[in-house]
Amino acid sequence: MIETVVLDVGETITRDDRYWYTWADWLGIPRHTLSALVGAVVAQGRDNSDALRLARPGIDVAAEYHAREAAGRGEALDETDLYDDVRPALTELRGLGVRVIIAGNQTSRAGDLLRALGLPADLIVTSGDWGVAKPRREFFERVLEVAQAGPGATLYVGDHPANDIFPAKAAGLRAAHIRRGPWGHLWADDPEVTAAADWRIDTLTQLVSIIAG
Repeated sequence: MIETVVLDVGETITRDDRYWYTWADWLGIPRHTLSALVGAVVAQGRDNSDALRLARPGIDVAAEYHAREAAGRGEALDETDLYDDVRPALTELRGLGVRVIIAGNQTSRAGDLLRALGLPADLIVTSGDWGVAKPRREFFERVLEVAQAGPGATLYVGDHPANDIFPAKAAGLRAAHIRRGPWGHLWADDPEVTAAADWRIDTLTQLVSIIAG
């Protein structure tokens, strides 16, 4: 029985469109160009920040991030960044008595922005808050600490096999792979993903049926 559902952030509950568009605008390159580069590094199994390094060789990503913040052009999130099924699905899960946690590889700033949205979740935390990021095992150990449930009763939901599905399973958690965003679509039918994931879903509302059933 699943007692706690833990959700990734980017391309699980939020669209990454704004994130990449604002980076393209900051770097002064066409948005489509950066989007295509993101797709290219995803297909190669590389970190998505490599798209920024391809667009601007020699870039110091951390320094540019802080420069954007100082210029008032830093991270932003609002209701339009959420997928339409987020609030209904999370509300229904909590109605079933399930503990709902949002935990992903984001900055502390992103965590503050998410918490300000008043989402129906028991806890919202990021790798920036914890000081450890996926796919490190320590991240999922922290997940289990806050889950207040055993590994077999904790379900991690995400789109990225290497960051979400495989390390969650290695830590003993159940895992659901969502076909959403470039990672979710690219690896949706990958044999290793289909073998590792306990469930494969297209929407978060499917989680309600999984838990209730």
